[in-house]
Amino acid sequence: MAKTLGAIVAALGGDLRGSSDLVIERLAPLARAQAGELAFIAQARYAKQLQQTQAGALIVAPALQDAAAARAPCIVCDDPYLYFARLTQWWRREHEPLPAPRLDPQASIDPSAQLEPEVDVGPFAVIGPAVRIGRGARIGAHAVIGALAQIGAHTVLHPRVSIGTRCVVGARCVLHPGVVIGGDGFGFAPQQGRWVKIEQLGAVRIGDEVEIGANSCIDRGALDDTVIEDGVKLDNLVQIGHNVRVGAHSAMAGCVGVAGSADIGAHCSIGGGAVVLGHLSLADGVHISAASVVTRSITKPGHYTGLFPIDDNASWEKNAASLKQLNRLRERLKALERALEPDLSKTPEA
Repeated sequence: MAKTLGAIVAALGGDLRGSSDLVIERLAPLARAQAGELAFIAQARYAKQLQQTQAGALIVAPALQDAAAARAPCIVCDDPYLYFARLTQWWRREHEPLPAPRLDPQASIDPSAQLEPEVDVGPFAVIGPAVRIGRGARIGAHAVIGALAQIGAHTVLHPRVSIGTRCVVGARCVLHPGVVIGGDGFGFAPQQGRWVKIEQLGAVRIGDEVEIGANSCIDRGALDDTVIEDGVKLDNLVQIGHNVRVGAHSAMAGCVGVAGSADIGAHCSIGGGAVVLGHLSLADGVHISAASVVTRSITKPGHYTGLFPIDDNASWEKNAASLKQLNRLRERLKALERALEPDLSKTPEA
């Protein structure tokens, strides 16, 4: 179902330059967009691509409006990237409207569960005793919600999501397929060469507007709760250990691992494959590069990287061998410095 530029601007705002009747068939990347398709240019440094694109219309910043309008209709706004994000949401609502909510007869809903109006429950979902689900929430097929758990209004649990006993998920969250909230944290006490399980008695508390990618896991706390604050965004295959706290509006890319009892501040970002060791703290506004290993607490905001640079294997092996000798070389250097220090006892008195 195509939309006109006029309809888009009426819904989302912006300054339209050119015909409002131009029909937009789809949204497209700038480099591959064709006539009848809408793309965006986020920053002025991409201005060269403006002359190369075949897009039927563009979303641009004010600095590019004259050049864009000279070639085709355009929507001018202060932040094209943000405008495009909101456009994708509107486009999905217009083209993929949600079906009317219903409780599938193949779902298992405990009689003591409390479901507010307009809740949608898919086939084979299981909703346990004393569960509370807010208005307009959508529970996907085969999802499982344990006893006493709470799901906020308009939150979406995609198929096969598992919410553990007593865990809380806030309003307007999105949990993608395979997410597990409230599995046991990894806690064991050693005893004569064997491991004795420490029962995990806490839960998980997730704030509002949190999005969690497919097959990510957030463990319940050992005694206190694991806490994910408002607006946090987690990619696929992220592991959050027990008793971790993740501050508001922080984001983690795929395959990040955060070990138990770490404390991540607000507005942090952690690149894909990075690891934060247990019991460490990251201040607000800390940004960790992909594949880094955080081995100490970070008390000041900024961008941090902990990587051993990739190299051809022969060179890498030589450098790794040198690293193994650093401590011995350090001790030799200290001994040499001591040997070169002046003997103050032999200094003649004034």
